[in-house]
Amino acid sequence: MNSGEAISVLVVDGHQTFAELLGHALAGQPDLEYVGHARTGAEALQLAAQLEPNVILLDPDLSDADGIAIAELIRVRQPDTRVVILTASDESALVGRATAAGAAGFLSKNGALGDVLNALRTAHGGGMTVSTDILARLLRSTTPVVAPRGGGLTVREDEVLHLMAAGLDARAIARRLGISLHTCRGYVKAVLAKLGAHSQLEAVAIATRRGLLRPGRQ
Repeated sequence: MNSGEAISVLVVDGHQTFAELLGHALAGQPDLEYVGHARTGAEALQLAAQLEPNVILLDPDLSDADGIAIAELIRVRQPDTRVVILTASDESALVGRATAAGAAGFLSKNGALGDVLNALRTAHGGGMTVSTDILARLLRSTTPVVAPRGGGLTVREDEVLHLMAAGLDARAIARRLGISLHTCRGYVKAVLAKLGAHSQLEAVAIATRRGLLRPGRQ
């Protein structure tokens, strides 16, 4: 892992020109360090283990593997390495799969470069970023859920939900609340079950539709 202050970034993308442009952009940032480029899932796993980057910027559309599965495998093998998904796909289902795999961001290739750079910084700090256009599509595609009888959130679950909406992952939420990661994951699982969601992002989308998120609450 990078021993300096700069955030080390590995780019995983099958398009050589696009990856090179990203590399040049990263090299121009004093707090970001471009450490390499992988074109396939196999190369991604190899370089991730070899370079131990802080963050991996990954296009899930790889020639030899399912990029989301590669992201999940990297997170299992290297839990300190954060993965941000950068895709040209408009499939909302990918967002749920990515968050379930532990991705720390989901961005569109049609977005601004500045958004990508800020997402890398946010991921390294323990937060999560989702492109506004992707989040809007998810909100439109999410079916409103009626809460079951007696299925309201507890005070702690409500705290966890609001921290999820603030972009924090389970590890960051656990630190904020002073609880163990295992306990925090239990609360996240309970929130998802009560809202009928399959991922943290979908839970936030459903909670937004139902008016469960209060502005300014974190």
